[in-house]
Amino acid sequence: MFKSGVGFLALFGLGWWLLGSSGFDGLMRHVLLVVGCAVAVGLMLAARRLLPSSAGGPFPVGRRRRFNQINGLQWLLIIAIAVVCSQVGAPVLIPPLIAVVVGLHFLPLAAVFEQPGLRVPAALLIASGTAGMTVWLTNGPDGTVRLVVGLTSALSLWGTAIWTIAGAASTAEQEAGNEVSGGA
Repeated sequence: MFKSGVGFLALFGLGWWLLGSSGFDGLMRHVLLVVGCAVAVGLMLAARRLLPSSAGGPFPVGRRRRFNQINGLQWLLIIAIAVVCSQVGAPVLIPPLIAVVVGLHFLPLAAVFEQPGLRVPAALLIASGTAGMTVWLTNGPDGTVRLVVGLTSALSLWGTAIWTIAGAASTAEQEAGNEVSGGA
């Protein structure tokens, strides 16, 4: 589940969802919290049930090194964003800028994993961060910035997880069909 990336997508999606739901109060926030947790758990259970145990497999050494370099740079940028935005008194910009960085990190990962489809969540996360910055630049409330960035980023990651599960399940069905027709 985590080798295929679905576990990470589900959990980071939940983190973004929690950020986005912070724009709500009372019962609505509690409902959104329950919905977010249910989606994350549902995705992980679906991945466990539907993905083959070999999904993702172990990384070759060179691929693992490149993956670690990309993720290391991403985390350094996230820390720098948090520090700089806090120091200049603009903490509201932390989520939009992080969404852009996370989106950008998917671009080299698409090449590392040989999955050009990762460009889709890259574009969606970059758009999410850009939308959040636009809300801020037009003097929108901080809660709206969090709402826009958090919920759209969560939906982007969860959508990618669903896409991964559906693709792997479809491939498994096709392979099972080929084995049945080949053995007849």
